Amino acid sequence: MTSTPLLSKSKLLSCRQCPKKLWLQLYHPEIQVTAASTAASFGAGNTVGAVARRLYDPNGCGEVVDLQGLGYVAAFRRTRKLLASARPIFEAGFTSDGAMAFADVMLPIRRNGTVFWRMVEVKSATETKSYYRDDAAIQAYIARAAGVRLESIAVATVDNAWVYSGDGDYRGLLREEDVTEVSLGREQEVRRWIEEAQAIVNLSAEPQVPTGKHCNDPFPCDFVEHCENQQEPVEYPVTWLPNIRTKALKTYVTERGATQLNEVPDELLNPLQRRVKMQTLSGEVYFDAQGAADALAQYDLPAYFLDFETIGFAVPIWKDTRPYQPLTFQFSVHRIEPDGRLDHRDFLDLSGNDPREALVEALISVCGTSGPIFVYSSFERARIGELATQFPILRFSLDALVHRLVDLRPIAERCYYHPGQQGSWSIKKLLPAITGKKYEELDGVKEGCMAMEAYLEAIQPETSAERKAAIEMQLRVYCALDTKAMVEIWRVFSGRARDFLTRESTFHR
Repeated sequence: MTSTPLLSKSKLLSCRQCPKKLWLQLYHPEIQVTAASTAASFGAGNTVGAVARRLYDPNGCGEVVDLQGLGYVAAFRRTRKLLASARPIFEAGFTSDGAMAFADVMLPIRRNGTVFWRMVEVKSATETKSYYRDDAAIQAYIARAAGVRLESIAVATVDNAWVYSGDGDYRGLLREEDVTEVSLGREQEVRRWIEEAQAIVNLSAEPQVPTGKHCNDPFPCDFVEHCENQQEPVEYPVTWLPNIRTKALKTYVTERGATQLNEVPDELLNPLQRRVKMQTLSGEVYFDAQGAADALAQYDLPAYFLDFETIGFAVPIWKDTRPYQPLTFQFSVHRIEPDGRLDHRDFLDLSGNDPREALVEALISVCGTSGPIFVYSSFERARIGELATQFPILRFSLDALVHRLVDLRPIAERCYYHPGQQGSWSIKKLLPAITGKKYEELDGVKEGCMAMEAYLEAIQPETSAERKAAIEMQLRVYCALDTKAMVEIWRVFSGRARDFLTRESTFHR
């Protein structure tokens, strides 16, 4: 091992979550696997941080400490110089006791010729989470140990009830919670965290920590796959049981240390959980074919199959929208005609302008006025309701669509289970179970978070035409697979033998 490195705030928090996570971050970063949701969270944080600088420094007299351009030593030096100038500082860097921290916002307060400082930690979340107070305590401790006259500290989060009025006016986007009292005065506690982390860093071998609840609390760990591969493989994990909510079941799993499905007594399970256990252990498919067919028999052709893709901007870019409001930018519709012909229509707008009104008009046109509209979950119903509120002139037509919606998921949960679903009825688990087709085989966009990231990239002005075209194709193929998957589910569940996938036509809008 080399000399103990300076530990950042994020590294200290990693050690608090799991000592093994910290050790692996430092010595084997190449094996980490970052989830798409984590990458999206980082992107949202950067966007909110950029707006925060404008809000806390409306006159533009502050300065950002450019860590990437300066490096650590120069960044600490530059911060010390800026502290003397008593101007707003962003990403101010401090170091003490073998640890370092970079404060999002430092605001000067002049009193009787002396400059004090107010620190604000900016988060892209919509509420102050408990670990943010630990975060603030670390920041405060290191800053004060470095000689900063820190008077107060606050956490700023995104107000998701705030509505963007347009023209780049983001006043009101952030709301603050003062955490001075719960952050200051924790010197001994933070010092202990630093000492514990330094001890882990100096270990010559990877610490042995079993996987558990901490792997996702408070963050999904990028090393879970590595840790799971080190453990004795569990053939039928108890985590495949859906909705482990009852106190009795939670207590049994925790206190008995149950890891396998066959270790859990049937009397602690609800009917759905018992089915998962029984079919998984037997390796047999459960299919109430008559029940599924009866549930679908009332719906005539033509039938429609609908899926939406949405984006939730941490910082709204379209007027009259809220932070993280699910905004529909794409749909896919497959339609089965009475003669068996399968038709596909979709909508996707990558201009960066608000696409919703055009999307609504296209959706109403594509779905016609009669026939069931199959969906998979209640997501589309909620989105159409929001669109009806946003565009009242089209409410009648949108309400008519809502009345035609038929959710396939409850039928799937009631009538079908394949051991390959691993306790999940998500369409991404059900499709390969029924057809063998997998979302992993797609090029580029493979799941919802990736679709949002792809959309964000596509609407950026600097994105090349070639890249934009590639993203457009990936998004269209991904969304179309969701609705084609529903067609396959409907075909199997309804008991209709005709292959509706042999005569498909597609039209893009």
